[in-house]
Amino acid sequence: MSALSPRRWLPHLVLGLGALVMLLPFYWMILTAIRSPSEIFDISLWPVPKHFAGIENFTQAATSVPMARFMLNGVIVCGGILIVQVLTAVPAAYALAKLRFPGRRLMLSLVIAALCVPMQALALPLFVGLAKAQLLNTYFAMMAPFLLSVFAIFLFHQSFRSYPDEIIEAARLDGFSELEICWRLVLRGSLPSLAAFAVFSVVAHWNDLYWPMIVVTRTELAPPPLGMLFFSDAETGANYGALMAGATLITAPIVLCFLAARKQFVAGITMTGVK
Repeated sequence: MSALSPRRWLPHLVLGLGALVMLLPFYWMILTAIRSPSEIFDISLWPVPKHFAGIENFTQAATSVPMARFMLNGVIVCGGILIVQVLTAVPAAYALAKLRFPGRRLMLSLVIAALCVPMQALALPLFVGLAKAQLLNTYFAMMAPFLLSVFAIFLFHQSFRSYPDEIIEAARLDGFSELEICWRLVLRGSLPSLAAFAVFSVVAHWNDLYWPMIVVTRTELAPPPLGMLFFSDAETGANYGALMAGATLITAPIVLCFLAARKQFVAGITMTGVK
């Protein structure tokens, strides 16, 4: 096949255009973060502004609101959610994938059906329950709806299905308990799936604004997206350069985490997608 054949370069062209469309908002965010107020509404995409104001914008974003506190809150919430999700989803997925018991297919069907239930449908009863328990304005209130992830159960189930039954039987003969088999053998063989889910979970909850906006009103508990709302209400909220600088500071950790785990992420998606 010729190197100039459309079948060779056309897919790359389409993917490249798609990548440009996806990256353009991030480019515009960084460009706005380094521009002076007089250039904010300049539609030019030239990467070097006439008046570089990046230092002032980032300094203002970091000092006008407790940005470090917002980031710490995001780490606490995302880390707590991820740990509990893994602790609950891995044994459930192992049981559905490798154990034989009555009702297993029904339970798996319920897990798949639960994937269709949006978070918004459960918001009102969850809010009322947390309010009656006087747990609003707490880290637990932000984490509670997400501690059990049916998506994690489904993802790990798809990965665990391919683990050889012979190794599990040999481990049982050697005296391993089911929990030891689950955590020490099966999960260890599915680390790419764990990395993929960790990326999904951290990105989703780091960027979540809907639920924290409902259960949190105290600035010192705000995660990064809610903290940006507080920032826009501050006296300097009209300074879009500083606002975009704050958005850049919030976005950077997630991008760096994804780049660090991209190989494991792709491997994990591939493992669970070919079953």
